[in-house]
Amino acid sequence: MIYVSLIVAFVASILLTPLVKRFAFRIGAVDAPNYRKVHSRIMPRLGGLAIYLSFLIGLVILRPDSEYTLAIVLAATVIIITGVLDDMYEISAKAKMLGQLVAALIIVFYGDIKIEMINLPFGGEMDFGLLGIPLTILWIVGITNAINLIDGLDGLAAGVSTIALMTLSAMAFIMGNPFVLAVAALLACSTFGFLFFNFHPAKIFMGDTGALFLGFMIAVLSLLGFKNIAVVSFIIPVIMLGVPISDTFFAIVRRVRNKQKWSDPDKSHLHHRLIDIGFSHSQTVLIIYGIAAMFGLFAIIFSMASIWGAILLVTVILVALELFVEIIGLAGKNYQPLIKLAKIFNKTIN
Repeated sequence: MIYVSLIVAFVASILLTPLVKRFAFRIGAVDAPNYRKVHSRIMPRLGGLAIYLSFLIGLVILRPDSEYTLAIVLAATVIIITGVLDDMYEISAKAKMLGQLVAALIIVFYGDIKIEMINLPFGGEMDFGLLGIPLTILWIVGITNAINLIDGLDGLAAGVSTIALMTLSAMAFIMGNPFVLAVAALLACSTFGFLFFNFHPAKIFMGDTGALFLGFMIAVLSLLGFKNIAVVSFIIPVIMLGVPISDTFFAIVRRVRNKQKWSDPDKSHLHHRLIDIGFSHSQTVLIIYGIAAMFGLFAIIFSMASIWGAILLVTVILVALELFVEIIGLAGKNYQPLIKLAKIFNKTIN
């Protein structure tokens, strides 16, 4: 039944996306070009609705036997309503945050999905108790918005999300978690079908409807998939989501250094910087796909590594990421602490 549901979700996405495109134009859910955007014509931006509907169709066929299904569907529907309203009317940031908080609260209190503890690297565990509730809400809202922030090029957020979902599926298979495996695979198939219309040159954008939905689902499935593993459980989803998390983190660093509000928009995200360097639209998206795939592979390796191997891997990832950020200017043109330190060291030994 799982294979049938995956095929149906994929085909449904391909069939529904053109219908959603026409619907978006009819209700005025369109994206007009401006100085921050790379497209030059009015585009429909309700594509996430096709992903959501395709996912629901696959879920109905699959009928997963899990206590979490209803809570996830209800919360995801709240997110979809929030995204549709924003794609139609461009609601305020506070209104969007309210929708995300309501969805997160459904997950925590109705679904009873929350961060309860993390396993410490050298034995033992840290129990969060009631602190797990705000930590869970912060995780869900943070990842939801991280996916939304990278939605700046044709096919970028959808492709990165698909890679993250495929990684989630692989991890769930390794850890013997059939529910996360099935749901993540269903969502990946729905998103992959949508990519046929969203990759450059895009015929439709997924809008906040899609970006918020995918971010939310990835956040929740990460919580379910890595609840009871044996290493430092929270590091694995952080590595797996390395592209959106690092892009969001360095955007905040950049804005703090420039004395801007952390929420102020700019044109210095990862995809902006790669285009500024000289890569084309499609090349930039494919490069970021490659980076996302590497993070996914690192997450899988990390889950199987010894403690010291995991520490070494994280150290290598952090140093390589920092060098990459400094080279492309992701945190600002004058942000080069590691490169400057290397130059000082080189002068010292010479």
